[in-house]
Amino acid sequence: MKILYIILLIVVFSTIILAQPSFPNAPTQTPIGGLGLLAAAGGAMALKKFMDGRKK
Repeated sequence: MKILYIILLIVVFSTIILAQPSFPNAPTQTPIGGLGLLAAAGGAMALKKFMDGRKK
């Protein structure tokens, strides 16, 4: 019976300790348009280098 109480205490306290607080409100979303353009430009440059390497 003593083992059962110890296991119960461990489970209850670990649940309390591991509980994460929630956000106070929804986080604001930021536009990533510039980042998308940068990624597209990098992809285009990589494709160009790949194609130039195949021509040689």
